[in-house]
Amino acid sequence: MKRVLTLTTLLITAVITFAQNPVHFTSALKMGKGAEAEIVFTGKIDKGWHVYSTNLGSDGPIEATFHTDKMDGVELVGKLTHRGREISQYDNIFGMKLRYFENSVQFVQKIKFTKPNFKLDCYLEFGACNDEMCMPPTQVELHKSGKSPATAEATQPSPEELAKQKADSLAALAAQQGDTTAKDSAAPAVTADQLASLDMQKLYQPVVKELKAQQDVTKANRSLWYIFAMGFVGGLLALLTPCVWPIIPMTVSFFLKRAKDDKKKGIRDAITYGVSIIVIFLLLALVVTAVFGPETLNSLATNAVFNVFFFLLLVVFAVSFFGWFELTLPSSWGNKVDSKASTTTGLLSIFLMAFTLVLVSFSCTAPIVGLLLVEAATSGNWVGPTVGMFAFALALALPFTLFAMFPSWLKSAPRSGSWMNTIKIVLGFIELAFSLKFLSVADLAYGWHILDRETFLSLWIVIFGAMGLYLIGKLKFQSDAAGGEIDKPMPVPCIMLGLCSIAFAIYMVPGLWGAPCKAVSAFAPPMYTQDFNLNTKEVRAAYTNYEEGMAAAKAQGKPVFLDFTGFGCVNCRKMEAAVWTDPTVADKLTKDYVLISLFVDDKTPLPEPIHVKDAEGNPKTLRTIGDKWAYLEQTKFGALTQPFYVPVDNDGNPLAGSFSYKEDVSAFLQFLNKGLENYRK
Repeated sequence: MKRVLTLTTLLITAVITFAQNPVHFTSALKMGKGAEAEIVFTGKIDKGWHVYSTNLGSDGPIEATFHTDKMDGVELVGKLTHRGREISQYDNIFGMKLRYFENSVQFVQKIKFTKPNFKLDCYLEFGACNDEMCMPPTQVELHKSGKSPATAEATQPSPEELAKQKADSLAALAAQQGDTTAKDSAAPAVTADQLASLDMQKLYQPVVKELKAQQDVTKANRSLWYIFAMGFVGGLLALLTPCVWPIIPMTVSFFLKRAKDDKKKGIRDAITYGVSIIVIFLLLALVVTAVFGPETLNSLATNAVFNVFFFLLLVVFAVSFFGWFELTLPSSWGNKVDSKASTTTGLLSIFLMAFTLVLVSFSCTAPIVGLLLVEAATSGNWVGPTVGMFAFALALALPFTLFAMFPSWLKSAPRSGSWMNTIKIVLGFIELAFSLKFLSVADLAYGWHILDRETFLSLWIVIFGAMGLYLIGKLKFQSDAAGGEIDKPMPVPCIMLGLCSIAFAIYMVPGLWGAPCKAVSAFAPPMYTQDFNLNTKEVRAAYTNYEEGMAAAKAQGKPVFLDFTGFGCVNCRKMEAAVWTDPTVADKLTKDYVLISLFVDDKTPLPEPIHVKDAEGNPKTLRTIGDKWAYLEQTKFGALTQPFYVPVDNDGNPLAGSFSYKEDVSAFLQFLNKGLENYRK
């Protein structure tokens, strides 16, 4: 069996599978005789997929289960049942007999009405798999309310009971998380009277227009420049790999020989060749962008399934660069495209030649493209993949055009050699280090506590220390022996880079005891995950609940500094380590403001789901704390990115526009002072 591991099958196919559900469910409430009815979930299953049945046990895959968010005037009758052809088969992986459905299935929950009016909010959760992968737990919702054929004995609640229910709901909404002040915080507790004094309508009232009116300048999105730079560097590194560099002189010579009498035509063909490379990689990025969409990209940043998948993907790429195995495409793919290019004329032949390059260089470029697309897709910016892939393709295509324009440069270009294998192994270390970032994001969002800060730093110290030892020649890989130069001394540039890598590893050692380590603060977990911490300069929010923080600020007569952040937000950690730790900034945030940090990726379930409408007016259910804060940021301030900072008064009105990622202490201080001045006015 051929071992084929392609970026398109591992990344894009998986993304399409999860984003476009292969199982299509509808829900309905079917009235029966008298006070009984049925909730029916009807599913159509794509070919090759199957949906698991009910009551499989905790050791099996995700079974079909019925859940209720709100149930008034209704009671359940029996358990969830199924209708359809159930297949029973022993599974070697789970070591048990599994039951599932193919093509179609119905899950039915019987209910009974107990009041003349009812309200029912419920959902079905199910799991589905094919022979290669499984979907994460998927939900199908049903929201119904109205009059019901209830029993004659049932009576309508009294006005006093209805008033009490409404008051209880408002109280639950205002204090959904209970005690959610920051850990180890000395913030004063918020009383019930202080919460009751809040005007919830004002606190949640949209202020998008007011916020835009207070913006001094339109800030450039620096994350896009970071992605562009990362893509361009990735393209340059891909050029120096054994799969791409040897192809450059052959390709350029081909174009020059193709137009012996017309050098301009050769140059024009080489430019077309470079543009074709850019177009091919851009198409890949556009597919990812079209499949995800803006909101999905934003939620991808902390989705456990995707982040763990990306972690494993990068680990596989890393060990392939180390020489454990080689990522290969079927040779027939490249041969077919190459033969097609040779029999075709005009621009199409040049495009097919570029496509041949992409296929032939796959084993070296796929890990770099994979890392780039993963980083761009989880940035939450919907144009990130396109910008990153454009920069990557631009760097990759540039030499073909330049060498075609200046053929004499080819004579001075370095020849292929063992230095390319060195670059591959170094890239393997970098891929391995970056993979831990994605595992850390999932760990933080779901509170697994398997990769706290000191554990993360320990692994990075080992990785970069080993990379340094390799670069100075003290550590060898099997691929080095294959080149016959295992005993050859490393060149001076490698030794210098190796010493820098070892120095970087030593730099991180104090971080095990709480040193800020600002150079890695963007990637390492937050300081509060560290068990042994001697650092006392950390700035932490007094409150992580919007309502509690606003009530405390009103009682203290202080403005509020809202910090929309995330456990997996790289730029948030950079700002906290590089800007918030400045003594003047820290004093203003902790003494002059009430600091509220709202984590939009907090996966802690709400005590009771909240039903709202999104920007398009479609029904939406907020199930987690992060859902609630993301909805607040989007509806009130018209923003979706993190970090997003905005100072507000005690009614939730903006005081000084907004501030995003910018490691500029003076600009941040000016922003804080402007908010304080407007509050005092």
